[in-house]
Amino acid sequence: MTEEPAECICAGIVVADHVCAPIDRFPDAGQLVTTSHLELTVGGCASNTATDLSRVGIRSSLVGLVGGDPLGRFVRDTLEAAGVDCTHLKETSTSETSGTLIVNIRNEDRRFIHAVGASREFRGTEIDDELLRSGRVLYLGGYGLTEALSPANVAALFLRARAAGVRTVLDVVLPGPADVDELLRPVLPLTDVFLPNDSEAALLTGLSDPLEQARFFQDAGAATVGVTCGSEGVVLVSADVSLRSGVYKVDVVDGTGSGDAFVAGYIYGLLREADVEQCLRYGAALGASCVTATGASTGILSRDELEEFVATRTLAVERV
Repeated sequence: MTEEPAECICAGIVVADHVCAPIDRFPDAGQLVTTSHLELTVGGCASNTATDLSRVGIRSSLVGLVGGDPLGRFVRDTLEAAGVDCTHLKETSTSETSGTLIVNIRNEDRRFIHAVGASREFRGTEIDDELLRSGRVLYLGGYGLTEALSPANVAALFLRARAAGVRTVLDVVLPGPADVDELLRPVLPLTDVFLPNDSEAALLTGLSDPLEQARFFQDAGAATVGVTCGSEGVVLVSADVSLRSGVYKVDVVDGTGSGDAFVAGYIYGLLREADVEQCLRYGAALGASCVTATGASTGILSRDELEEFVATRTLAVERV
């Protein structure tokens, strides 16, 4: 259990992932396809990011909900073993632990089947002022998936964070098209860093170009926007600079959690007071390490490994 105050408070979706090792193709109806192994891991934006931050030496505290079931106990035990403070990970008696079945098919993007479960009850109001004041960064992951985590609740939370001098980082999870005015207009002016992927950004804006997407969100009030584009890299815009990066070249095993790993790397840079380009490099490095192993956090680098990776590996970054 973490004794010192958390540097980053990670709030939002907490999930038990059942991950399928890569298969050649999706089975037809009624067909059995074998894989080398299935792995039960911890997933969800908030828990992935907290775990990854802990791996690189950042004290993190997780705020979310699990059910009073075996999966909930597995999630808590795994997170605590990873060094995440789970004091504020609460148990609900009215929902099961959130779960995702992840199917990896070679040369294709992942497929997800998700049961929202306990995350459906998370409102954001669970974060009290004492906890908020103890951190330097507040990360909220999975916004847009549930009604309980409403725009009004998130705006109020981010307003309290601003008043406490805590920087805000936001990520979204969208099962389908969303009303950008309803979901984001109240929240982005209170957001220091907004980090959607390009598919989510397209659902919100109707735009296909990541640079246009990023500038749309910046115009809506976000101070810095990074749109992650999978194997195509990242587009990042801030008040001072607009950047487009490639990716670090690695052998891809499983893309699960790569976006959350990018978020963790970016937050690591924020906490080191790095500039936006260096934050991007840290994010890209953790994202690259993530995809080299099965599961959301298995392949994440340590702090020393991360620093060496960024110092010795080449990442193409251009101003746009």
